[in-house]
Amino acid sequence: MAGFGKWIGGGLGWAFGGPIGALIGFAVGSLFDGSGNAITQQTQTRRTTTEADFKMSLLVMMACIMKADGKVHKTELNVVKKFLVTNFGEEGALEGLQILKNLLNQPINETEVAMQINQYMNYSAKLQLVHLLFDIAYSDSEIHPSELSMIERIAAIFRISAADFESLKAPYNKQSDPAWAYKTLEIEPTATEDEIKKAYRRMAMKYHPDKVNDLGDDLKKSATEKFRNINEAYENLKKTRGFK
Repeated sequence: MAGFGKWIGGGLGWAFGGPIGALIGFAVGSLFDGSGNAITQQTQTRRTTTEADFKMSLLVMMACIMKADGKVHKTELNVVKKFLVTNFGEEGALEGLQILKNLLNQPINETEVAMQINQYMNYSAKLQLVHLLFDIAYSDSEIHPSELSMIERIAAIFRISAADFESLKAPYNKQSDPAWAYKTLEIEPTATEDEIKKAYRRMAMKYHPDKVNDLGDDLKKSATEKFRNINEAYENLKKTRGFK
């Protein structure tokens, strides 16, 4: 695994096998440790999601989104590089880009990959994964219909609820959707002040960064963005509705 320590150093569990394992194995070249020994069977059969499982799933899903419209643009790679640097640092970004570029040259069945992720990843981690996909898709201030369609299909396989999907998407449409804050908190514009406060507390618990504590500091850091969106939506409603 020399050269990919930031992405595989934590040890692959369930992502070592199945369609994700095949894709990553090709992209990395080989899944061997520094001594030339294959990753142990114990690592292969671990069912809990490791930091490396999540990161590799993210790279594969990012490749799917980037190829959704049938071509990969240089501007998209620049955006992805900026995203990776922000979330994983310079070294992690260079490693991630190297793997991602190899993934972009492979055919990927997003349905098979999403089904593997759904089998092993918990709901909080899947919410975070979809949130990061939206980050990439909206990075140029708009989302291509094919990208949105693919994220919808992935979220459906993940069994993400319609309300959670809209909550993840709403903050990206602040300028065009006057109801974005209500959608972010998963309530109707007719909600009472008490209902808004209850919704805020519920959503703050659902998206608290501690929910993805086991995915490592990088992912916990990136999870704070959705948490900030919840707070921003609540502050927006407090201001527009005139309560404290």
